[in-house]
Amino acid sequence: MSDPDARSRRILLLGAGHANLLALPILRRELPQARIVLIEPGRQATYSGMFPGFVAGHYRADDLAVDLAAFAARHDVDLIRGRVVGLDPAGRVARVAVEGGERQMVYDVAALDIGSHSGMPGLPGFDAHAVAVKPLGDFVTRFAAFSDPGAPDRPVVVIGGGVAGTETALALAHRQRGRVTLIEAGARIVPGVSARTRRRIQAALLRAGITTITADPVTRVLADSVLLQSGARIDSAFTVGIAGARAHGWLARDLPCDEAGFVTVTPRLQVSGFPSLFAAGDCASMPFAPRPKAGVFAVRQGPVMARNMAAFLRGDALADFCPQRDYLKIISLGRRIAVAEWYGLTLHGRWLWRWKDRIDRSFMARFKG
Repeated sequence: MSDPDARSRRILLLGAGHANLLALPILRRELPQARIVLIEPGRQATYSGMFPGFVAGHYRADDLAVDLAAFAARHDVDLIRGRVVGLDPAGRVARVAVEGGERQMVYDVAALDIGSHSGMPGLPGFDAHAVAVKPLGDFVTRFAAFSDPGAPDRPVVVIGGGVAGTETALALAHRQRGRVTLIEAGARIVPGVSARTRRRIQAALLRAGITTITADPVTRVLADSVLLQSGARIDSAFTVGIAGARAHGWLARDLPCDEAGFVTVTPRLQVSGFPSLFAAGDCASMPFAPRPKAGVFAVRQGPVMARNMAAFLRGDALADFCPQRDYLKIISLGRRIAVAEWYGLTLHGRWLWRWKDRIDRSFMARFKG
């Protein structure tokens, strides 16, 4: 169906997450005359799939970065450097903090993909003395300053023993010679994987010389250490927080959210009750098909969301997003070696890392021109 008002259509892509970046070229093809605006505070978007390899020293920062200005220009999209701080979904207005103040931007249809964060505002001393892994761009900057090759060996603490936390700890141990301690508040690390996969990860932690502490949560972060519930004090010159995904606080103020503060969407990826606003990636919750926070879902949501946004503007039927029940999990083990889990199978070897490397480089090539 043709759209006589195509030139006046205004599409906002709120955040440069994986789903929005993959949606952008499809939207341009589907709606060649519409005005599309991408809003993101940083100059680059960072690909999470290559992040452990960057920390380990296998990749340069540029390898996992998308130059947003160049990417936007290739697709005739306006780029605004700003942070989304609020939404009026009924009035179709986004509030964006930009240098010098705040802008209110009206849209016909918008897609929210601002990810999550791993900050711990409730943990005393975290904001002053630790660094959250997410947003990834901020962490890359802080880590670059810490990992100066000329600096002496310094101890590191990673708070959070899930898959991301163990990957980060193993990467840090491979990259630098200081002691690395992994702290998990629960009874065991990587609770979301099989016992066989966990044993592989535990063996890698032991081989890397990483000290693992479980069932003893951090109670305070200091400038040179962390304090545990047991009273133990662990030296740390660089404390990293990666204990689960957390929602940005303003979402629950302005939008329908689940108990964790993530925006609820329908099977068509529209925000519940507001059909002109879509959401995907970590910031979105799918009550119709609950899934863990994982980049694979954002990657698959992007094309479906783009076509549904175009269909919404045209008045056409929208399609459901049907996430797979299981997915291949490839976990980097610091060195150029990985363990994988898929439908109950555990795989291990250097070939897995090489395979993942090819997948990741191919994915990034989509955004490099």
